[in-house]
Amino acid sequence: MSQTKYVFVTGGVTSSLGKGIIAASLAKLLQARGFRTTIQKFDPYINVDPGTLNPYEHGECYVTDDGAETDLDLGHYERFLNVPTSQANNVTTGRIYQSVIEKERRGEFLGKTVQVVPHITNEIKERIQLLGNSGEYDIVITELGGTVGDIESLPYIEAVRQLTWELGEHNSIVIHLTLIPYLSAAGELKTKPTQHSVKTLMESGIKADILVCRTEHQISDDIKRKLALFCNVQRDAVIQSIDASTIYDVPMLMQEEGLDVVALKKLDLPMMPAPDLTLWKEFLTRHKNPKEEVTIGLIGKYVELQDSYKSILEAFIHAGAVNEVKVKVKSIHSESLEAADVANQLKGLDGILVAPGFGERGIEGKIAAVQFARENCIPFLGICLGMQMAVIEYARNVLKLDGANSKEMDENTPHPVISLMEEQKNITDMGGTMRLGSWGCKLSDDTLVKAVYDGADDISERHRHRYEFNSEYRTQLEENGMVASGINADTGLVEVVELPAHPWFIGVQYHPEYKSTVANPHPLFVGLVKAALTHKKK
Repeated sequence: MSQTKYVFVTGGVTSSLGKGIIAASLAKLLQARGFRTTIQKFDPYINVDPGTLNPYEHGECYVTDDGAETDLDLGHYERFLNVPTSQANNVTTGRIYQSVIEKERRGEFLGKTVQVVPHITNEIKERIQLLGNSGEYDIVITELGGTVGDIESLPYIEAVRQLTWELGEHNSIVIHLTLIPYLSAAGELKTKPTQHSVKTLMESGIKADILVCRTEHQISDDIKRKLALFCNVQRDAVIQSIDASTIYDVPMLMQEEGLDVVALKKLDLPMMPAPDLTLWKEFLTRHKNPKEEVTIGLIGKYVELQDSYKSILEAFIHAGAVNEVKVKVKSIHSESLEAADVANQLKGLDGILVAPGFGERGIEGKIAAVQFARENCIPFLGICLGMQMAVIEYARNVLKLDGANSKEMDENTPHPVISLMEEQKNITDMGGTMRLGSWGCKLSDDTLVKAVYDGADDISERHRHRYEFNSEYRTQLEENGMVASGINADTGLVEVVELPAHPWFIGVQYHPEYKSTVANPHPLFVGLVKAALTHKKK
């Protein structure tokens, strides 16, 4: 292929319709046909990235190999495609304006008045084509955040209008995702909101090539014909997206509806072989037909919002399918564990995961959960802050270091077993300044973590934190039974701790959940689920 083709995914009627899942599903189908495909997300908010956003506000912050703090949709892209994303795959309005203002300060616009059109829109177009111009991809799918008609989205819509014209016929298409609401009082599906949404898009100079209609009920042929007529699209380009039992069903549903076939026709691309989804179907079969069930407690501070721990929940789905086990995740707010009766709240669990987080709220509850898992021989995985809580718990209750804590929670702790990284001490900016992205880790021989990673000597995992295991306490902890089993060779920093005397107890400073995909479930989650099943059968 001589020219990269572009697919733009816009949304209408309401937010949270699942543009990311539709984009990832189409990309999966195109990838399964042999096309080199990637997806990028353009977000209309003014934050430079989601790194400083509260998880309640925006869900989890997903971190890429190159250290970009990005939107959680990039997690879906990686989980579906099994291809890593990067800084270039997520762009925000904040980043666009920041770049344009920096260029203006450097005098690159030769004294001209800097305006939304053409300067902001040119910057957006440049970013849209960044991955396409790399020569690595046949098709680039761009998801535009927000909803058509939002003030924030207007520069993006205008940039897409210009770009589709500049690219020429058959080199780009626009997929518009919309909602067909069901009015139970009238007992019918209504198309008017979609008609208005498409009209709003057309007023901006963009014609939708494909309509993907989210619905709770089957859309009849009559409704599809009506939508085609009033929305100016071909009948076969009206695609039904009915609610699915799992997001992993969506690629199959989109294949049944012919989304990939219509997209390829409109892009004037060869059909290639039919999509090979054998492995995907095998995963779905195992996921939907478990032979066993385990209950794992997810101890966190943001459990009210599922999206706060999205990658962890998806990693349990991947690991469950491998083990042919249904993983029932019981979310437990760590603040509730600060009260008495911890044993009652955690009883019946086959495994415990103490989740990442920041700040001192709910910390004592996390420590209580670690102690319960350790003393009752329940399989345990601590991630990032969860690993740090495991170190604090052990220091307090086994080493009897009274007041042991993290400097993050108690600046004056007499035993700072977790301390601020040296290079973080003079930092005042919060955004993009943590230890981020992929870092190497050397695993020690004859350890549980090395067995979990199938005997690997060196691994690479993604990080997002400011505070670290304080190496001054390493000897003391190891002499009392907590082993530092994974070390960063360059810095000497402790990445993994474990308890050889415990059936399955691992704490990791990194975020394994970010690298778990359908094709490659993460070994730590696979191992935890397996250990939980063994514990249950005892």
